Amino acid sequence: MAEAKVSTKKKQRRSVPSGQLHIQATFNNTIVTFADKKGNVLTASSAGACGFRGSKKGTAYAAQVAAEKAAEAAKSQYGLSSVDVFVKGIGLGRDAAIRAVNGLDMAVNSIKDVTGVPHGGVRPRKARRA
Repeated sequence: MAEAKVSTKKKQRRSVPSGQLHIQATFNNTIVTFADKKGNVLTASSAGACGFRGSKKGTAYAAQVAAEKAAEAAKSQYGLSSVDVFVKGIGLGRDAAIRAVNGLDMAVNSIKDVTGVPHGGVRPRKARRA
């Protein structure tokens, strides 16, 4: 029996000097995603993926740890040095994640809030009987 030879191509390291940082901060978790300028995801991390469980996932410290983990991976694998930040949600991790990335010598070019705003909102309650 002849074993089939599997050719393994070495994956080429892609250099992405500038990209995007998306932060989704809810009350229950914070998800940090680094992407290139087109929006293709490079690295991602969350408070839950960093070992936080339950109500601790929604804290600012958990968001900071998640942002540091994702930023280190993006910096070492892709050479990411400057980012445009897009923040979504109203959680405690909004500011903490940005500060953590800024502290790792990654230039923050702009910060934009992309939180969804309801146009009309939910259906109102039925009228009270007299």
